Amino acid sequence: MTDSVAVVGGGAVGVTAARALADRGVDVTLFERGAIAAESTGRAAGICYDAFAGRTDAAVAARAMARFRELAAETRFSVAERPYVWLAREGDETRAEAIREQVPRMRERGRAVELLDPGALAAEFPALRTDDVAVAAVARDAGCADPAEYAAVMAERAREAGAAIRTETEVGLTDGPAVVTPDGTVEFDAVLVAAGAHTRSLLADAGVAVPIKAYRVQALVTEPIPASERVPTLYDATAGFYWRAREGSLLVGDGVEKRDFDPEDWDRTADEPFLASAIERVDAALAPGETRPSAVERSWAGLCTATPDRDPLVGEIDSGFFVAAGWHGHGFMRAPALGRTVAGVMLGDDGIGEFDPTRFDGDEQFPVVEGMTVE
Repeated sequence: MTDSVAVVGGGAVGVTAARALADRGVDVTLFERGAIAAESTGRAAGICYDAFAGRTDAAVAARAMARFRELAAETRFSVAERPYVWLAREGDETRAEAIREQVPRMRERGRAVELLDPGALAAEFPALRTDDVAVAAVARDAGCADPAEYAAVMAERAREAGAAIRTETEVGLTDGPAVVTPDGTVEFDAVLVAAGAHTRSLLADAGVAVPIKAYRVQALVTEPIPASERVPTLYDATAGFYWRAREGSLLVGDGVEKRDFDPEDWDRTADEPFLASAIERVDAALAPGETRPSAVERSWAGLCTATPDRDPLVGEIDSGFFVAAGWHGHGFMRAPALGRTVAGVMLGDDGIGEFDPTRFDGDEQFPVVEGMTVE
């Protein structure tokens, strides 16, 4: 019987799991080395959509979107409904063909998506440059939210349900399963590690190997521009960047460095070459006549986590130790669904076979592949 659980990590997934466990009567303690949402969640873009072609991914995304909206209806958390467009430009036939192949499969899963030719894209979103677009697709069930706000609200709900939230508390793991705290070692019936890029090193302390690599991504927020409220959330697969509207500006991201980073030693500031190239790509993606941003209001870098097969690790990885990590940049948008899923697995519910963390030995060598790719 699982009566006491430790959750290590106060990001979107960790607080969701803590709330779900507390709701089911479990004695839950969440440990976070900093503040709630201080790491990857607080640096996430906050884009959410259900446009996935795979059966499992589509079902997870649909559950997550529904729960985002339920939370928004009940609390101060909010979701701005906004279409999500992804496109390939002329000369990029590989990605164009991939988009053409994806959309029918997404529609088979019940997703509200459609292909748009350049004319239809321009008619619906005249602020976008479309003269060189080969093919585009739009997901209607999509939106944007503040990941830090989600985590804060969910942490409050976890506390209300009886969970103990210990922030500014750095911990380690050891056999037991047990958590090594500043006040001593505490044994639990089960420990969930949802600590993003720190997951691998935490589990290693307990003798558990996990195939996760941390890779660096970058983002910026432009100065305000009129077009920000007239464009969809966009992923330009050819140029390799995304944007979303944010308070009259554009949040622009990518700047991926596809190598393994030490989560204790990395640069949290965005690079000058990324800042310059991001502004250039925004300029190229806006329609003629639209005001271009020339200044950056703020910028930052973050860490995402990768696995060998691009699917996350969700479930029991060793006796008493559970993991929820390896999101490839999609952790926030999946958190409302998969945080509850891993909580259920800890209490004996069925998990998701494709995400079973024991499908790997833990010491696999693999190249980093970012989450926002069209193949």
